Amino acid sequence: MSEPAPAAAAQQSDVVLVTGVSGGGKSVTMHALEDAGFFCVDNLPPELLVDFLTLEKQRGKRRVAIAVDVRSAGSLPHLLPLIKQLRSEGVRVRSIFLDADTNALMRRFSETRRPHPLRNDIRDDGQDEHRALLDAIELERELLSALRVESTVIDTSLLRPAQLRAWVRDLVVVDGNSLTLVFESFAFKHGVPSDADFVFDVRVLPNPYYDRELRPLTGRDAPVADFLQAQPEVNLMLGQIGGFMRQWLPAFAADHRSYLTVAIGCTGGQHRSVYLVETLARQFASHGHVLKRHRELDAK
Repeated sequence: MSEPAPAAAAQQSDVVLVTGVSGGGKSVTMHALEDAGFFCVDNLPPELLVDFLTLEKQRGKRRVAIAVDVRSAGSLPHLLPLIKQLRSEGVRVRSIFLDADTNALMRRFSETRRPHPLRNDIRDDGQDEHRALLDAIELERELLSALRVESTVIDTSLLRPAQLRAWVRDLVVVDGNSLTLVFESFAFKHGVPSDADFVFDVRVLPNPYYDRELRPLTGRDAPVADFLQAQPEVNLMLGQIGGFMRQWLPAFAADHRSYLTVAIGCTGGQHRSVYLVETLARQFASHGHVLKRHRELDAK
């Protein structure tokens, strides 16, 4: 009975695997997927993955979301080989890794007063709770590092729950078998997104912020767009970023990448980076799967 299981599972049309660091937003993500019509299972042991997908196929549930985290630490080494096996057999598996910087994780654990799942695995040599939590977070990052490399990473450090839900919904509606190109604007003063594959700094460009009429507007507004379009440096930057991406996108697609994030940052994440993201998303619309995000604007 065990031999035919992978073939049966291979008929599954859509499987989303949700993983990441504790406190990264897995509960919010699973609720978003459930609202999107996925059948959701939390903390499934990796050893049961193939049998579970086979059973769900028999029940007719074709969109499945499975959360796996460090609570299954002993089984994590089996997970990557299983994912590769399923993909080789035609199962469309998209792995989403939810990450956040250490300061954000520390704050979330402090606010919820919940213990870290690896807290008891940290040898206590008189450490205070702060030090023990830091050590647990670093241990978890180490245990999940290989899975992070193979996944689509979402940095939730500055995301509100509603923002994370929207990003997840955008992500799961695209075809997981082809490369999805994401353009994301951000503010350097709030840090560089950790999920970025490429980062372009556009703070050297003329800043609409210093025009009193343009200051309250954003890069999505026509007056700001008109101002930036009239700047030769802006057009030069757009051409160079666009040329770089056109040159290398085929190579990333050939390398079986499913997701590529191009982060564009300015000082406040309101004018220049937003305009460039909007423009590049239009220019690459023919690529097929293009998403745009505005980290600072979406958070308001």
